[in-house]
Amino acid sequence: MAEVIRMPKMSDTMTEGVIVSWLKNVGDAVKPGDILAEVETDKATMELENFVKGTLLHIGIPAGGSVPVDALIAIVGNAGEDISTLLSGSPAATTPIAPAQTPTETVPVAPTQTESTPSPVAQTVADGRLIASPLAKSIAKEKGIDLGQVSGSGDNGRIVKRDVENFSPAAQTTTSKVAAPIALPQIVASESFTEVPVSQMRKAIARRLGESKHTAPHFYLTMSIVMDNVISARKQINEFSEVKISVNDIIIKAVALSLRKNPNANSSWLGDKIRYNQHIHVGVAVAIEDGLIVPVVKFADNKSLSHISAEVKQLAEKAKSKKLQPNEFEGNTFTISNLGMFGIDEFTAIINPPDACILAVGAAKETVIAKNGEMKIAQVMKVTLSCDHRVVDGATGSAFLQTLKELLENPVMMLV
Repeated sequence: MAEVIRMPKMSDTMTEGVIVSWLKNVGDAVKPGDILAEVETDKATMELENFVKGTLLHIGIPAGGSVPVDALIAIVGNAGEDISTLLSGSPAATTPIAPAQTPTETVPVAPTQTESTPSPVAQTVADGRLIASPLAKSIAKEKGIDLGQVSGSGDNGRIVKRDVENFSPAAQTTTSKVAAPIALPQIVASESFTEVPVSQMRKAIARRLGESKHTAPHFYLTMSIVMDNVISARKQINEFSEVKISVNDIIIKAVALSLRKNPNANSSWLGDKIRYNQHIHVGVAVAIEDGLIVPVVKFADNKSLSHISAEVKQLAEKAKSKKLQPNEFEGNTFTISNLGMFGIDEFTAIINPPDACILAVGAAKETVIAKNGEMKIAQVMKVTLSCDHRVVDGATGSAFLQTLKELLENPVMMLV
């Protein structure tokens, strides 16, 4: 009926353990919950708990010795039981060792007690020293507990881990003021949630963008653009235009012209070939109730600002009312995602297949900049270009952003 106690794996990286001390001797009666020994692992000193009722028949490794994980370190069974078969079958066990004096670490007795401080239990004191396990000493030091105030429940009054953990200093002094417990307000609430079936649009978004993110090697380029001249130009344009021009309309026009100058950014990865598009169809991401859709402004480089503005408004309204036709949200060669109207400073967007690039546009914010050796406040907008590295290299993406920055900081160039 005897059972072998093996060195347990006490941490995910532990390969062997060192027996710091045995807290039980051969011949001692043990029960589940008793601490047999203190074991040093690669991360901490821990207590080895017993899970078997009986008598400690054999100690296979003396204090200070080390054994690999799963090696035999002790045997528990009925008193007088023959364990020779267990010993002969274990390479880690030889002959039973004689009970050894359990090594202990000691700490000085606390200074003379005052009448208001209760004395420690007498059994914990031997020759003016307190008997405490290394682990108990470590925990006491960490918690700032005076071991002289702790009663030991181990063998011969030894202070062990549970004594320190269960120690309450509430009765240390008769003059201490007990803090009133904090009264927490009663919260009445219940957990709840709503589940809805995934729409076909959301499924398509998940599928397409999931494939894009996991198959296209994205890299990102961010640039700051001073938008003061765009804001000023927009104000003047709207004095004459029959259609109200937005900053986003101007960005669409500038992107289209930048693609005309940097055609390699207006391309698509087709697996065994790369398509360089000569036409420029700019997709504009629009948020709707069910998710996201990308209406396309086709031949955007050839359209005026008023034409682009009117078309974008019309496409956005049709998108939100779910009246877009397939030819109105297909064929994009480049995509713009603008979250500036929501106050987003900058972000990165996932490429919208089959495009090789998508431009994430943030909000224009008042920012202190240096110009001609002087500090001034300007409206600065950050844009981030996500590129498919299979098609577009860093130099190509950077050249595109440089052209875009030049056009937006000098919008009159879009008229040339």
